[in-house]
Amino acid sequence: MPELWMPGAKKIDLGDHAPCESQYAAKAIAHITADEMATAAAPKPWVPHNRLEGWFTGSGKDAAPHILWSPFTGQFTQFMPADSRSKSLRDLSGGIRTNRAGKVVIQIEAVFFPYCTYGGQVFARLKDTPCKNWHLLEDWIASWGVPRTWPGGIPTALSRDTVSTTTFLEKAGWFGHSQVPENDHVDPGSWPNFIPTVPKPTPVPKPTTAPPFPGVDFFKLGSRNKYVTEVDKQLIRLGFTTYHDGNGYQAGPYYSEFTRRNVAAFQRYRGWTGSGADGYVGPRTWHDLHTVSR
Repeated sequence: MPELWMPGAKKIDLGDHAPCESQYAAKAIAHITADEMATAAAPKPWVPHNRLEGWFTGSGKDAAPHILWSPFTGQFTQFMPADSRSKSLRDLSGGIRTNRAGKVVIQIEAVFFPYCTYGGQVFARLKDTPCKNWHLLEDWIASWGVPRTWPGGIPTALSRDTVSTTTFLEKAGWFGHSQVPENDHVDPGSWPNFIPTVPKPTPVPKPTTAPPFPGVDFFKLGSRNKYVTEVDKQLIRLGFTTYHDGNGYQAGPYYSEFTRRNVAAFQRYRGWTGSGADGYVGPRTWHDLHTVSR
């Protein structure tokens, strides 16, 4: 059986558990906390994870999700087990029991609002953040039989796009709060793409030579140098170019968040997990980027 409590998440059990309605399809619901109102002209500082955690364990207890996720820090707090309903959706009396209409209805609140500032940058969309540890959340939810699909389409704007009651009840997958019947919220506005699945690596002969590793200091976010360009060339050669700004993946010299995500995809392809697939280049990643064939 999958884990009721997400591995690595801080557990704060609010109690008041209630069963889900297992005759309906398994699903996950994407929310953002939207705890501040900001604009491009007047951005505001991101609100830390612990403040939202405190709200959901206090006055916001009756609106608590399963998971609170901070895309900048990678923190997770879980308030209810996966097989219980949580309370982040409007659930009208006599309606379709939105909070429990599924084998599981796992609800996630991302700690985010549009035009928040973090680390000196302004982030208009959730998908533009580092989405730290997103893969851990995605994998845990998938373990509960929630497929990596959006029956109503992945959210792209802060607007209502309500799906039919039949779709919500019978189609397994992810839904935005903006898509759930009986509700009027427009979040999340955007959500990170599912991480591409790659086949398990097949052993390949490794040439014994690669350029000398220049050192980890050349591969930090924001670094600009010829070694970053070399990493990008190898990613392009091997086909790890999923993440880009919409204009295709280019070779260096800037170590961007797109570079980091593509490196992480290569590391997962090599079978590495955890800190071994963090998207940063160390000696082993450098060697394999140059010596592996795909």
